[in-house]
Amino acid sequence: MKALRTLLALAAALLAAAAPAQDFPARPVRIIVPYTPGSGTDIFARVVSQKLGELWSQQAVVENRPGASGSIGSAAVAKAPADGYTLLWNSNAFLSSSAVYRLPYDPVKDFVPITPIMRQPFALVIGSAAGVRTVGELVAAGRARPGHLTYASAGTGTATHFVAEKFRLAAGMEAVHVPYKGGPEAHNDVIAQRVSYWFAPVVMASAGVREGRVVALGITSAQRSALLPGVPTMSEAGLQGVDYSLWNGLWAPAGTPAAVVEKISADVARALASPDLREKLGKLGAEPMLMAPADFGRFARNEMEEALHIARVVGIKAE
Repeated sequence: MKALRTLLALAAALLAAAAPAQDFPARPVRIIVPYTPGSGTDIFARVVSQKLGELWSQQAVVENRPGASGSIGSAAVAKAPADGYTLLWNSNAFLSSSAVYRLPYDPVKDFVPITPIMRQPFALVIGSAAGVRTVGELVAAGRARPGHLTYASAGTGTATHFVAEKFRLAAGMEAVHVPYKGGPEAHNDVIAQRVSYWFAPVVMASAGVREGRVVALGITSAQRSALLPGVPTMSEAGLQGVDYSLWNGLWAPAGTPAAVVEKISADVARALASPDLREKLGKLGAEPMLMAPADFGRFARNEMEEALHIARVVGIKAE
């Protein structure tokens, strides 16, 4: 209840600040997701966008523009009119990729932060036929044959890549990175054992576990996930420093009126305060993660600095 009251208070405060933009939106809003359909980010975008559409009495249309670790879709939003009718729904990768790629945009200068929306942990998964059942067994295999194991990601510089590097550093082992165009492709190749393992968003991992196609070895949050209660945290499994969450947020093109940005942020807070949406997110293993636009901007800059540090330490480069 305390969290709900906080969400409602934030929504009320933002709505008061957004008075000049109360007529927004007057037509459908296009929300660009720069990843493939069925990816974790895409799933959450569609769930939340449906609720936003109800609040707005206008369509919130999700459009997938995958490729280049999310930079293709992000670049399209950077070039869009700064009127609030084209938004970017992205994940950690929007910021972490800037530590790896020479991007056609600046995540800070070319965009206005609106709000983060939700977060969920990753699960370290491996194909069920591989015979590995614990984090310790996987680490032992990696140390015994350096460079023999491979790990998938949804693309170089994405959150799934950075969490895997944090794991590799904590485990003290070598493994070969295999980037994919998106999460579903990476997940399918882990199931088929064309790649040894990867860190899947917990909602994707839980589906694979239920179907018996993958085994989840560890969770990257401080507490166990309600979707996989029998799976230990990485800390419980004996590895420290692998806490890492997949979070999603909204951005608008630079120059978007502040009143419109505040209105959208307030409407997201209203949406996340609704019991039905909170229930849907909970079933997907996620929790709301809201900040005012200015706070989100500071948070984003810190995330970029951490990504840059990791990239330098492990030598992540564009592939």
